[in-house]
Amino acid sequence: MAIIHKARDNSIKLILGEPELFAEFLRDFTTLEVFKDVSPSDIEDVSERLISLISEQKDGDTIKRVNLKCGTSLFVITIVEHESEVNFRASFKMLLYIALILDGYEKDVNRGASKDSGKNIKISLTKDFKYPPILPIIFYDGDSEWTAETNFLFRTEMHEIFEKYIPKFEYELVSLRNYSFADLADFCSILSLFMMIDKVRTAEELGELGKLPKDYSERLKNMNVPAHLKELLVKVATVLLKKINALPDEISAFVDKIDERGVSEMLALENYNVQETRRQARAEAEAKLKIAIKALVSKGSTITEVADIMNMSENDILVMLQESV
Repeated sequence: MAIIHKARDNSIKLILGEPELFAEFLRDFTTLEVFKDVSPSDIEDVSERLISLISEQKDGDTIKRVNLKCGTSLFVITIVEHESEVNFRASFKMLLYIALILDGYEKDVNRGASKDSGKNIKISLTKDFKYPPILPIIFYDGDSEWTAETNFLFRTEMHEIFEKYIPKFEYELVSLRNYSFADLADFCSILSLFMMIDKVRTAEELGELGKLPKDYSERLKNMNVPAHLKELLVKVATVLLKKINALPDEISAFVDKIDERGVSEMLALENYNVQETRRQARAEAEAKLKIAIKALVSKGSTITEVADIMNMSENDILVMLQESV
């Protein structure tokens, strides 16, 4: 598989685009019982239709329609924040999304009723019409603490006096910095692996994955991972290795292994060391060079001739010959 040269800065944007992983996200990172049996087939992405109506959109924002087993539908807004600075405008942006969703829902219901009856019906004007529930979520994986107000009420002047007239919804905050690697491993899901990879910032932090429970790797290996999620593993690995300053050739070699072996190779990231990988590559190249030099000399080439062929100094050729003895 070809390497992804323009991987996004944040792998969570890729992850939450997958229905299987988004269903796990709702089950694992929210406390609402209604999501305990949600499945990928219950989730419909309506982001493209709604988010385009807001000019200051981010490609990490998503709006999903979730069809619950009880027959009710609801909407989930997820805004991904990964900058070092907290976005204090988040609650207002949520308010814009909520208004768009409710407006769009009302129009869809009226349009559907009119189509079914053959008449122009405004069902949203009836007494029994109800708007759908909306769950707003901020997913934050920045390094600093999230200090923005989660309730829009407190972003409004004189809210003590005008409280009853001000929208006072609250968004759910999922801050990745509040979860340790062990906490994420407790979920024992494919999503937990992606979240741990997204949490890594440096090559040294990869060592934290080595402290996970011993049976975690085995449990993940036994999971049946669909081909499209294995492909996503390649993309996420690319993002991670770029974050820890791996070179393009190193990334290509590593993602090729993941493409062949899937989850089991992704778990090997815990033992991946950029400097050690480069040391091994240099050692292998040097060993091959010594063999080539020795072969040329054994066939009668002089030190000067070998140095000219290899574009090296005669002294370096002599050193390599001595080391190969």
